Amino acid sequence: MDTRRLLRTGGVALATVALLLSGCSGPDEPDPGSSTGAADPSPRLSDDRAARDVAPLEPLPEKIPANLKPYYEQKLTWKDCGVPGFQCGRLRVPLDYAAPDRDEDLHLAVTRKRASGPGGRLGSLHVNPGGPGSSAVEYVQLSAGVGYPAPVRARYDIVGMDPRGVGRSEPIECLSDKEMDSYTRTDVTPDDQGEIKKLTTAFEEFAKGCEKRAGELLGHVSTVEAARDMDVLREVLGDDRLTYVGASYGTYLGATYAGLFPSRVGRLVLDGAMDPSLTSEQLNREQTEGFDTAFTAFAEDCVERRDCPLGTENAKDAGRRLGDFLERLDTRPLKTGQPRELTESLGTVGVLNAMYTEYYWPKLRSALTAAMEDGDGAELLSLADDYYQRDANGSYGNIMYANAAVNCLDLPAPFEGPAEAKRAVADFRRASPVFGRNFAWAALNCTYWQQEPTGEPRRIEAKGAAPILVVGTTRDPATPYKWSEGLAAQLSSATLLTYDGDGHTAYVRGSDCIDSAVNGYLLRGVVPKDGTKCS
Repeated sequence: MDTRRLLRTGGVALATVALLLSGCSGPDEPDPGSSTGAADPSPRLSDDRAARDVAPLEPLPEKIPANLKPYYEQKLTWKDCGVPGFQCGRLRVPLDYAAPDRDEDLHLAVTRKRASGPGGRLGSLHVNPGGPGSSAVEYVQLSAGVGYPAPVRARYDIVGMDPRGVGRSEPIECLSDKEMDSYTRTDVTPDDQGEIKKLTTAFEEFAKGCEKRAGELLGHVSTVEAARDMDVLREVLGDDRLTYVGASYGTYLGATYAGLFPSRVGRLVLDGAMDPSLTSEQLNREQTEGFDTAFTAFAEDCVERRDCPLGTENAKDAGRRLGDFLERLDTRPLKTGQPRELTESLGTVGVLNAMYTEYYWPKLRSALTAAMEDGDGAELLSLADDYYQRDANGSYGNIMYANAAVNCLDLPAPFEGPAEAKRAVADFRRASPVFGRNFAWAALNCTYWQQEPTGEPRRIEAKGAAPILVVGTTRDPATPYKWSEGLAAQLSSATLLTYDGDGHTAYVRGSDCIDSAVNGYLLRGVVPKDGTKCS
């Protein structure tokens, strides 16, 4: 079993959790056109989301500009990674595509595992596990390169590239580990002006730390630039078209690629989709609804168990009990057996971690039992540390820093200041009585960013692109199902495949129906019937 990191779209503490990857399909997948599930004849969208008045993302010229040809014509030098079966290399890309300067070039980490056979090689399958901020190199080496279905690995070179600012590709750093420990304890549900000031000061110091340590790179880690880097890699690897599996934020990256380079789209799988036409406030509020849906599913399962720490009555009562417990942590943190106590902010993050996959539900029940009945916060703190990529030695990865850097560059901040966040709390609490207040205040982080955003909401149509497969999960916490509906409605050549279930994303998570449909698309180009549902 392996993990992949998948992120939300904003927030001081709500950013990354582990998603267990399990199950591989056999060598002979059913034809997805006939046996993946029942087709749903209902309209894809029930509101006007597809007709929102948002400008489309315009494609780039097909001809490669002369000043970019050296990047497209470079040769990658592959070396042994030290991981059996994998090769590693460095891709050179311009810091600024508008003004390439070799003295400022970035060098991005790339890994691949060659197609193992049998069967003819189909090319490179690029993989991005989400984020922004998740390491594709790590994911390919630990998960996709060994855990993707054997028939897919037999026919494709599995390729991962850490986007600029992420993992091993010129990683952005913002705080020391000690400073990050303090930052993760920041109270994200302020009760008075003094606590609001502490929260905004934490955001300001985080942003200034990023600017100080990252320098000019901080203004060049947008999703558009990362998509352009993928096109350079596609050409360098010798593929006429991009074949790609993107999860969570990786769907936004893949859709952006399709919008910029529609004629170079091969087979694109966008699993757990984001809707690029939404504002940052809409994304945060709708994601709050997604986590509420996921918590309700967890609570309904929990209350049916005799040992449920949230009671055995109903999901609504379980939510009240959890909310009361988290509120108590605000003034009475729990001991954990180490110097760090379990605060309200860390306890909330630990709970949210488990919402991404039902495989974590037993662990969350155990952690809540220890905390609520025995006063021991160690297990919930461990869930929070996993969320933040904090290791046993107290060191943090760069995922939180890259996450903020990309998000705050891609879209304008949802709120101009604390007054707007405070007014939004009521709407967010309607979206989730348990988590709404936390999400509303956490959405302030980009307000204090030092770089002006370079992106804005865009409708991505990718006119002329080959068929694209969008996969949505009905009770996905981090990327609500309606986002998959929204993206599929925008893309001119998209087909929507639905998983009626829990957890974040669907491919390679145990559904033979989903895996068969995706594998059939990747291996044979067979697109499942639009509206197909799996369970």
